[in-house]
Amino acid sequence: MRRTGRACSRGFLTLCLVPAGALPAQRPPPALPGRHAPGLRAVNGCAKLESMRILVVEDEKRIADFLCRGLEGAGYAVDAAATGGEAVTHIHATDYDLVILDRMLPDMDGLQVLEKIRNRKLGPPVLILSARGALDDRVKGLETGADDYLVKPFAFVELLARVRALLRRGQPTPERLQVSDLTLDCIRRKVTRGSEAIDLAPKEFGILEYMMRNKGRPLSRTMIVEHVWDMDYDGLTNIVDVYIRHLRSKIDDRFQQKLIQTVRGIGYMIEAPEKPAAQPAPEPTQV
Repeated sequence: MRRTGRACSRGFLTLCLVPAGALPAQRPPPALPGRHAPGLRAVNGCAKLESMRILVVEDEKRIADFLCRGLEGAGYAVDAAATGGEAVTHIHATDYDLVILDRMLPDMDGLQVLEKIRNRKLGPPVLILSARGALDDRVKGLETGADDYLVKPFAFVELLARVRALLRRGQPTPERLQVSDLTLDCIRRKVTRGSEAIDLAPKEFGILEYMMRNKGRPLSRTMIVEHVWDMDYDGLTNIVDVYIRHLRSKIDDRFQQKLIQTVRGIGYMIEAPEKPAAQPAPEPTQV
């Protein structure tokens, strides 16, 4: 995974899917001032994410790469800035839908960046992501103009929920995913298959939601772990296999149509199997 001053590399997302020797994916061209840069392809899911662009302002490369991979996996277009100066330049050049902002940047306090954002007539919502979690720090961040404040260390599933909540403001798009007769309500956190309600543990729900947002797309175990588990999780990725077995026992085993597919050499994918072609009716026998 490599990060530049302009945008997060999307190579990680295609590493397991592109044969050796294939050319790397081309980066999108830079955005024109005041316009969105071209986003990722639309993802089957709750909201129309193709126009949603997020700026991640974080100087620690490991955290920045983790955020970029997770947000891109959720269907958002993501740019990254490692300093406050870079962040201000990006914000003046591109109309972002959301900014995720670290407090402790190498060249300035993140609150100074926040003040510059709020000095604009129209500024994006800002989620502060910081290790400074004292009450006074959180209050100061919110009073300076942040829309939300999340303390490190954090679980990505919580960050993603906060991102969606901020992006939903003024956008009445239904938060509902469906694959065949399996339905997942992102807001009420309910899952049904046909007419049967299915109870899922939080991690099971997170994995299923991630797979359904990327239906038809193979996901590696590493991608699933980095999306659903805490960023500091350092266990083995075979824990994904355990949770997939739990999910299959709840959403597949009792049903004729199996939705969770194993992709050999990569990981897992959720997809409705193609219906077999209808057999033509036999011609009536002439007597």
